[in-house]
Amino acid sequence: MGGVAEDEGGTEGDVVGELGVEESKRVGLFSMMKGEMVNKGFKGRLGVFAFAAVQPMNRTNWPVPANRPRRGLCTKREWRVKQVTKSNFSQTLESLKPQISQSDFVAVSLQKTGSFSAPWHRVLPFDTPQTAYSKARFAADKFQVFQFAVCPFSVRASKVVAHPYNFHLFPRDELKIGMPSYSFSCQTSYLASMAREGFDFNVCIYDGISYLSRAQESVANGRIGNPVPSNNVKTLSSTPSVADTVFIERIKSRVKHWKSACRDSSTRTDEALVKSLRKLILGSEEYRSRPCINLDVCSEHQVQLVVEVLGEFFDDLVPLLIPAKGGGTQAVRVILTSSEEDKDLLKRELQDLEEEQNKRVCGFREVIDLISASQKPVVSHNSLNDFAFIHSKFLSPLPLYMDEFMCSLRMVFPHVLDVNHLMKEIGPLKKVTNLSAAASCLKRRWFFVPIDMEIPHQASNEDKIHGHNVLRISHLLANLCSILKITPEMIQSDGGHLASALEGYANIFHPHSTNTEDPIDGDIKVWTDDTRKVSSEDLVFIWGFRGRMSAGGLKRLLQGSHSVFSEEFDVRMVDGSCAIVVFWQSGLSQAFLEAISSNGISGLLREMVSEGLRAAGYETYKKACRLGFWEADLADSLDKTLAEPDHNSEADTETKPTGPSQINWSRDSIINLDEL
Repeated sequence: MGGVAEDEGGTEGDVVGELGVEESKRVGLFSMMKGEMVNKGFKGRLGVFAFAAVQPMNRTNWPVPANRPRRGLCTKREWRVKQVTKSNFSQTLESLKPQISQSDFVAVSLQKTGSFSAPWHRVLPFDTPQTAYSKARFAADKFQVFQFAVCPFSVRASKVVAHPYNFHLFPRDELKIGMPSYSFSCQTSYLASMAREGFDFNVCIYDGISYLSRAQESVANGRIGNPVPSNNVKTLSSTPSVADTVFIERIKSRVKHWKSACRDSSTRTDEALVKSLRKLILGSEEYRSRPCINLDVCSEHQVQLVVEVLGEFFDDLVPLLIPAKGGGTQAVRVILTSSEEDKDLLKRELQDLEEEQNKRVCGFREVIDLISASQKPVVSHNSLNDFAFIHSKFLSPLPLYMDEFMCSLRMVFPHVLDVNHLMKEIGPLKKVTNLSAAASCLKRRWFFVPIDMEIPHQASNEDKIHGHNVLRISHLLANLCSILKITPEMIQSDGGHLASALEGYANIFHPHSTNTEDPIDGDIKVWTDDTRKVSSEDLVFIWGFRGRMSAGGLKRLLQGSHSVFSEEFDVRMVDGSCAIVVFWQSGLSQAFLEAISSNGISGLLREMVSEGLRAAGYETYKKACRLGFWEADLADSLDKTLAEPDHNSEADTETKPTGPSQINWSRDSIINLDEL
């Protein structure tokens, strides 16, 4: 995956619309002919996607300098990644299982339908970890994953042994139960980038692998209503009450009477009408050609009582739980077996049936479960954004707070490594933010490490270039470890424990942080050559200034407007509508906010306020992110936040109290609007 996927964002003018899953499936999206993308009537519910012809993408990648052996990073044509769809998913799983278990790491890379649709929606250097998480959470809820690349790999001497796969996904309602049945947004720049690389949208929609998250699976099992084994029913820990004793005796009596009727040879010659009446009265049915009876229950406590009675007094019965549509259990199905061998056979049949059902329900999530069960370190690039998507799509809805997100994620993936944080240990790579730039930088520098990439079972006839970022990540990690003098023996994980040499780089989810102990609303690390610490209380957002103004022009205008600007301060544009002002002397920000809201101002500042200038502190910005006011312009979001009554917001009342944050400010750390 390349193009926009590395930069994690579209252009400022991206058209974002909503695409209904079933609607897109009916219409069909695109056809690719002679390097041009032709619109085939693709209409979203909120708008029409219109595309011009797109020139084929230059696929030249990571050229090897002259007079140097052709080692290290291979070209995309040499790196063949197996493309996986619904038609070859089961076969691929069988190959993937041992490869994950035998590897040292598992690299992952996602291709999404969008990420940040406005400049200020991106994670910015002055964002606290909580604010950065709020932005990632918004993107994960809004956009969809179309490709998920997975690469189990190991580092051996000067070689990376990798097994890359690129899974094509689509959230289809396979079970006809209304799930997942998403609608999701798409950014045109992301779709155009995928189209330039030859992505087949029709294959994605018709043959993409569907999935349910773990939370959705629990709901789906209840809706499907298939009986499940009673293995997980807890045993009673207390002495049965009088009511329990009466219930137990009634169950024993009914089951004994039913068993006697089933085994009574005289009933086998009865006429069909008599048999039907007997089944109606006794409640007897058949399950896989074996007699069975359903015992209604009113609570999980009664389920425990029934299962315990059956296990204690009847050796030839197998209980199954029938889920209720609203959750819980509505009945216990009791199946009569003819012998111990028949009982074992039934249990194997039930286990096979459960595995088959789980595969239908889980879909691609079975890959996520395999990685989780292996406890292998997972390697990514921009881990906060990727794992917000992974949690949202494959685990459960994202929690409100970042610390809850990290706790939930660590239960599934105990060790997450982001190559961004290892790059920050190397001077020339501190400011590098994408994989291609990192590779180019490594090749130019004298410390370039010749590490080969070995793919033992390369996909045949795979001329697509999708999913190659996962190989770049694998190769980059090996290079970084070599430069940092972390040998292959030091990085090999053992028994689910991350190697001590890499522990300091694990589970860091803020892009500008390098310490797992950083508080959620604490220091933000911006890796630049000239940084100064500043409290969030000394930051002020201003908007409503006339025209499209540069940071320098706005600073000159402010310098003569009020006495607070006679001291040292800095101005940077956040987007075209809003700027951030840093006061280097404590207390000046509050003085400015009080002045701009009072009636006693005069001169140039009064004129600017009369023309619409507004200002707010850093807490207003944090609140806008927390409440989900994701307007295209930050100015509109801040206006909306200031108009929001404090007592009228449920999300705001749930906010955990935090003090002022300390931010590392750099003169070159704010985004350049001309690059968007």
